[in-house]
Amino acid sequence: MGEADVVNALAALAQPYRLRIFRALVVAGPQGLTPGALAEEIGIPAPTLSFHLKELSHANLISQQRDGRYLIYRASFDSMNALLGYLTDHCCQGEACSSVPAACTTC
Repeated sequence: MGEADVVNALAALAQPYRLRIFRALVVAGPQGLTPGALAEEIGIPAPTLSFHLKELSHANLISQQRDGRYLIYRASFDSMNALLGYLTDHCCQGEACSSVPAACTTC
């Protein structure tokens, strides 16, 4: 994932509704969610949801698939993992990272 892609993905997620939508799709897993289910879960009207889905799609964070008369939206786990990989690449200058900060010895 290149720097421009990372900036686009982070910009797309830097909005509360889009972050909620993306998280809901991550939780839903590979089966995804319909726009109706997303609108109900997030609590936003369909036109607003459509706008935010378009933005997440342009950032390659979600995909859309038609299943009969339904649209199914899914999180793009490959893009999500690439974004996380970019953000953590070369973490801690090659040393093992600790998830818990070291205790302050001078406090």
